[in-house]
Amino acid sequence: MFNGIIFSQGIVQKIEKRTKGINLFVKSNLKLSKKDIGVSVSCDGVCLTLITISKKVMEFYLSDETIRRSKFKFLEVKDKINLELPLKYGQKISGHICQGHIDTVGKISNIKLIDKSYLFEFEIIKKERINLIEKASVSINGISLTISKLTKKGFQIWIIPHTFKLTNLSTLKKNSLVNIEIDILSKYVRNYFNEKK
Repeated sequence: MFNGIIFSQGIVQKIEKRTKGINLFVKSNLKLSKKDIGVSVSCDGVCLTLITISKKVMEFYLSDETIRRSKFKFLEVKDKINLELPLKYGQKISGHICQGHIDTVGKISNIKLIDKSYLFEFEIIKKERINLIEKASVSINGISLTISKLTKKGFQIWIIPHTFKLTNLSTLKKNSLVNIEIDILSKYVRNYFNEKK
């Protein structure tokens, strides 16, 4: 489990294609060693398991299911990805509860610089829009953010300079794809009431 507060980024070093998935190699400054093999790491919001580490390069295995549900099908060497280690007991939760289970891939439809902040607009598929709630939390590439406004095709989010600087949002542009995890509470509550009908 994660809270979507990003302090670290990694650079994709290598992508090895397999018959039913890929092996992903990411270089970062995360303080991990061989004793941490098996730990979960949020990579652009996707919960992946560390399988090897050598000279600051982490290796992860991604199944076809993970690739299908995320933007990783379009991942390239030298891409920057947001990284977060799992929460520890007693740690402050500054963002919101993120599982690392991606619901859908969204597309940036517009970016506006207003004063010192950025207004991002995202489009997502129709069947996922029903779970969106204005002022609710949402995870974008693993970043805990707040939906400021719902739109016809998705939603808008304000990005403050601090978040823009510390995450890979600064590398994105119009039509870039992002991993989206919708707030688990809104999904579970809607599912509960749907079952009660």
